[in-house]
Amino acid sequence: MSAMKRVALSILFLLTLVGVSAGEDKQASLRFLVVRDYNGKPVRNAGVVMHPVQTNGKQSRGGLELKTDADGKASFDGVPYGKLRVQVLAQGFQTYGEDFEIDKPEMEITVKLKRPQGQYSIYDEHPEEKKEEPKK
Repeated sequence: MSAMKRVALSILFLLTLVGVSAGEDKQASLRFLVVRDYNGKPVRNAGVVMHPVQTNGKQSRGGLELKTDADGKASFDGVPYGKLRVQVLAQGFQTYGEDFEIDKPEMEITVKLKRPQGQYSIYDEHPEEKKEEPKK
């Protein structure tokens, strides 16, 4: 994709996000705080991705990514009221995702990121699971 097309798509998304193309007049200021689940310390340089969600529940094309600062904070003004899908990605943490109903002029969203969990394998032994004895 050419640089011109990327710029045009970014501008189109921003217009959609701030409600200019949709005719929305109510807009919100969002503040994000991203912290570690296990100790509450801020997560620097986490990617906070916002996607508008259509009335049918499908995610709109495009997205806007913010990066958290050293205090784990990021903000964006001019988000139209309605459903917004938020994803947070940071190296060394599980990806977070949730839909929010934007319905107030100012909203603060705190995200607690968890460490990655081990994968479950049927080939590993799981002594904590009780094995049923075959019935006679």
